[in-house]
Amino acid sequence: MIDRALRESGDPLLARIEEAGVNAAQPREQLLLDGWLLRFSPGKARRSRSVQAIAVGALPLPEKLALCRRWYDRFRLPLLVRVTPFSQPASLDAQLADAGFVAYDETRVMACALPTASGDPDTALREVDAADFAEVVGRLRGSPQQQTAAHRNRLLGSPLNSATLRLVGYGTDGAPLVAGQVVVQDDLAGLYDIVTDPAQRGRGHGRALSRSLMAKAAALGASMAYLQVDAGNVPARRIYASLGFEDRYAYWYRRPADVVDPILL
Repeated sequence: MIDRALRESGDPLLARIEEAGVNAAQPREQLLLDGWLLRFSPGKARRSRSVQAIAVGALPLPEKLALCRRWYDRFRLPLLVRVTPFSQPASLDAQLADAGFVAYDETRVMACALPTASGDPDTALREVDAADFAEVVGRLRGSPQQQTAAHRNRLLGSPLNSATLRLVGYGTDGAPLVAGQVVVQDDLAGLYDIVTDPAQRGRGHGRALSRSLMAKAAALGASMAYLQVDAGNVPARRIYASLGFEDRYAYWYRRPADVVDPILL
């Protein structure tokens, strides 16, 4: 059970963070349907291949869900609805539950005021472009090529591409150890795709990279940082807490009972 304080929010700052997060993950393949934003990127990120329920619309929910299902079938993707404290209508989660939609993949949105700090001097951090970043992240995650390509296309097509800084940390052998990016929108800085080589975890690379991204975002004028992390990823959440991040709200996904999310397989 998700704490009520993380399921509901009337905080305008958190509403802005949610909006910035939606903007930071927008793919080319999307359309607006009766107040909902449908996204069809074939990549790993569920935020880019799910329904963003941003406005109430006029259609009855069963009719709207049927239309959404047809669109996702057309793109050969599972119908996923992302549920947040800001989803519309406000009763969306309860209505989806009543319709038999299964809830899964709880994510925590954490935020903190931006300090100025430098990265670990033992890790060589290099700024890379969107294409190289997607390749490095795919390699560190062991992603199939289709997911890496979808990630690359989404980054290249983002209207926030010019406001994004991507860093990769390399070892002495020239192999990438850690990667991450920060997307700056006005005074908000979102940390995304922070991933460490599995063989190098627990050595401080992720923490050092995160601190460097935060410092660079502050230098660009951002005053608040946010990130999204799996609720069950205790080690990562512990690291982010040590950097000053706190849980501010949660979101999760719902899918029809007869729909399988291939990323779970």
